[in-house]
Amino acid sequence: MHIADIIIFFVYMALMLGVGYYFLRRNKNNEDYYVGGRDMGSGHVGLSVVATDVGGGFSIGLGGLGFTIGLSGSWMLFTGLIGAWLSAIVLIPKVYPLSSKEKLFTFPQIFEHFFNKRVALLAGIISAIGYLGFTSSQILAGAKLASATFDGLGLFQALIIMGSIAVVYTVMGGLKAVIYTDTIQWIILMGGLLFIGIPLGYYSVGGVEGLKATIDLSFLSLQNITWVQFANWGITIIPIWFVGMTLYQRIYACRDVKTAKRAWFIAGLFEYPIMAFLGVLLGLFARAALIQGMFEGDGYTALAEIDEEIGLPLLLKNVLPVGLMGLMMSAYFSAILSTADSCLMAASGNIMTDIISTHKRMSHKKELRFSQIITFIIGATAITIASTMENVLDLMLLSYSFMVSGLLVPVLAGVFNKKPNSTGAILSMLSGGGLTLVLTYLNTELPYNLDPIIFGLTVSFIVYQVVHMIERRLISQ
Repeated sequence: MHIADIIIFFVYMALMLGVGYYFLRRNKNNEDYYVGGRDMGSGHVGLSVVATDVGGGFSIGLGGLGFTIGLSGSWMLFTGLIGAWLSAIVLIPKVYPLSSKEKLFTFPQIFEHFFNKRVALLAGIISAIGYLGFTSSQILAGAKLASATFDGLGLFQALIIMGSIAVVYTVMGGLKAVIYTDTIQWIILMGGLLFIGIPLGYYSVGGVEGLKATIDLSFLSLQNITWVQFANWGITIIPIWFVGMTLYQRIYACRDVKTAKRAWFIAGLFEYPIMAFLGVLLGLFARAALIQGMFEGDGYTALAEIDEEIGLPLLLKNVLPVGLMGLMMSAYFSAILSTADSCLMAASGNIMTDIISTHKRMSHKKELRFSQIITFIIGATAITIASTMENVLDLMLLSYSFMVSGLLVPVLAGVFNKKPNSTGAILSMLSGGGLTLVLTYLNTELPYNLDPIIFGLTVSFIVYQVVHMIERRLISQ
C-alpha cells in the first residue's frame, strides 16, 4: 500500500480508539457498559444491528461466496431479512417489557426468569462459547484482509494487530462505544462499497461483457444454488435472531418497544438486498479478475491456487488508486471491527453477568473495572483461537449452529409456554448443542448433505417435549 493509504487507514483506527476512550470517561456502571444506558434511538441501534450481524465476517464470507457460486450467494442474507423481521414481530413485544421491568443485561437472564438459575448458567456458558468463536472469526477476517493488502504483513502479525485494536477500544468503551462506532463504521462501509469498490471493480473486469466472456453464466444467475444449501443457511441464520446475545443487548438498549421494532426493520432491509448483493458482486468481480490474470503479480494464476476469501481484498488492492485504497480498507476494517466488538461484548456480558456475578457481588466501580478485565481476557483468547483457524465463514456458521441448536428450543418454550420445564430445558440444551458439535467434529456425510444443526435442533426439540410430558404425567399422578 502507498504511504498515503497507510496514513488514512491509521488515522481512522486512531479515531475509533478515541471513541472508546471518550466513553471510558463517561461510563459510570454496568448499565452504561453493557446496555448503553437503555436510551438508544432506532437509527443508531438499527445500523449497529446490521453492522454487527453482517460485519466483517459476512463481508469477507460473502465475497468468498460470490467468488465460489456468484450472485446466488446473496440468498444467505435473505435469511437475515426473514430473521430480523420475524424477531421484530414475534420476539421483541415479548422480551422488551420483561427487560425493562427486570433490568436485564444479558440474554441468559431470560432463562433465569422463565426457568431457574441453573438453566441460566448453562445458557450463559453456551452463549459465551459461541460468541468467543464468533469473535475469533471476525479477527481472522480482519487478518486475512490485512495480510492480503499490506505487503510484507503475515497472517499472524495481522491477527495480533487487528485483534488488539478491537479488544482495546471495546474494553475501554463498552456498548455505547460499540453502537456509536458501528454507526460510523457502517456509513464508511456503505459509502466505500457503493461509490468506490463496486464501480471500480466493475470497470476493471470490463463490465457485463467482460464478465460474460470470463466466467460461467451460471454465476450471474440467482438459481445457482440447491434447496439443501438454502435450507442449511435458513435453519442456521434465521434462529440466531432469537438467541443472539448481541441482539438482546440492543433490544435492552432501546428506549421503548417501538424503537426496538423499528431498528430491526431497518436492519433487515440493509441486510437484503443491499449488503447481500454488494458483497457477492465484489466476490464475483474478484473471480473474473483472477481468470483475466489481474492477480499474477501477487502469485495467483489459477482458481485452485487461491483461498476464495482473499479474492476480494486482492481485487481491491489491484484496482484502487492511491487514497481510495486507504478509504476502502477502512470501510472493510470498519465492518470487521463492528462485529468483533459486539461479539466480544456479548461473551464478556455472559461471563460477567451470567456466570461470575451470580456468585459474587461487588461495588459498581469495581464491577465495571472487573468487566473490562474479563473483556480483555476473552479478546486475547479469541486472538489465540483465530490463529489456529483457516476459514472465516465456516467458523462463523459453526458458532451460530452451536448456539442455535442449544438455545432455540428452550427460549421459545420459555417465551411462549405458560409453564416451561426447567429439566427439559437443560437436557435439550446439552443434547442439541452437543450433537451438533459431535456431528461437525466427525465430519461425516449426512443425508441430503443437511447441516448438523438440523439434527441437533430436532433432538433438542424431542428431548424437551419428552421430558416435559413425563414430568406432567408424574405430577398428575
